[in-house]
Amino acid sequence: MNVKATLFVKTDCRDCPIRHRAVCSRSTADELEILDRMKTYRTYEAGQTIIWAGDQVQFLGSVVSGVATLSQTMEDGRRQMVGMLLPSDFVGRPGRESAPFDVVAATEVTLCRFQKSAFERLMVQSPAISRRLLEMTLDELDSAREWMLLLGRKTAREKIASLLSIIARRDASLHLQPISGNVEFDLPLSREAMADYLGLTLETVSRQVSALKREGIIELQGKRHINIIDFATLLNETGDDTDGGIWT
Repeated sequence: MNVKATLFVKTDCRDCPIRHRAVCSRSTADELEILDRMKTYRTYEAGQTIIWAGDQVQFLGSVVSGVATLSQTMEDGRRQMVGMLLPSDFVGRPGRESAPFDVVAATEVTLCRFQKSAFERLMVQSPAISRRLLEMTLDELDSAREWMLLLGRKTAREKIASLLSIIARRDASLHLQPISGNVEFDLPLSREAMADYLGLTLETVSRQVSALKREGIIELQGKRHINIIDFATLLNETGDDTDGGIWT
């Protein structure tokens, strides 16, 4: 863990902005009281490493705010981003002694952290937490399969449209908003990070984002605010089979 991480003011679980999506979303009042006593908050600056691959994991937790990336470094020094952690996503794996990936703060990130052994004991006593973590793990598996398709088969335009749609859906879910028609959100990644994540060049990302803007599919406000004019139109640009028909 990066030593520059700073403590964050403790917040009551009932006021937590990720309460309805996090690992504790199905917890009883008694379980929330236990978690409230266990938790600590830490905030990491953009670019800081939260966990190094191979480190002994001492804590588990949830992303409260910000975005972190999961990446792996190969023997020759090349790095590949393999996933994103968005608000409410779980960091770490119960039962694992070491981390398989580097976890790096892409933006300023605040984690709600639990001491690993204490959380693992609570899981044994709480079917609700165990079930919710299983659901989140299966969702993560689906996301990983989606990214395999995105990185392996999609065009640059489809990759950009897919990334925007994924972030838009997660943002809407976090704020309990419908995902249809006009959708607005703040893009959590810089264009450089998008290029790294999608296996594209910075120039290609900028060119494709500009094309979506020029064609009236999205609007840009400042560097990061995205306004999707019509979400269904954006989905048509992802290359996904959204209507269930058979390709001929």
